[in-house]
Amino acid sequence: MTDPNRPTAVEVHYPQPVTVHPSAAPIAPVQPGHLPAVASVVLPDGRVVTGYAIEPAKPEPVAAKPAVSRAAVNVALGGIGFLAVCGGLLLLTSFIAALTAFIGQLIILAAVVFGGWIAVQVFSTSDHQGGNTFHIRKAVIKRNHFHG
Repeated sequence: MTDPNRPTAVEVHYPQPVTVHPSAAPIAPVQPGHLPAVASVVLPDGRVVTGYAIEPAKPEPVAAKPAVSRAAVNVALGGIGFLAVCGGLLLLTSFIAALTAFIGQLIILAAVVFGGWIAVQVFSTSDHQGGNTFHIRKAVIKRNHFHG
């Protein structure tokens, strides 16, 4: 870092004289063609202000914009609307596909969980407490009832 209190090198520029080519016309001051009239205005407090009247500066004429046809505007707006609709339909299609896949996965998950619960019920070897257990191989069938 440099010290802000330490002076830095200063580069000095000297004016160069303007050289006029000998074939060029000499530069001479030109007076305006006519002198403007001097105007005096009396202010409300009695003071008098005298000076040249100045015309207000006229703004540059604005270049006329080329007229855009109504059909061109309608075509442009229609194209923008068409692109917006296409993008919306693409997003809607993607959303429906993702939702369908998600619902399919939920159904598979429910089948796996429910199937696992049934498998645990079928293959468990623990005796049920408080319920009747029927061993079908040992049962005797009488009048459509099981008797153990």
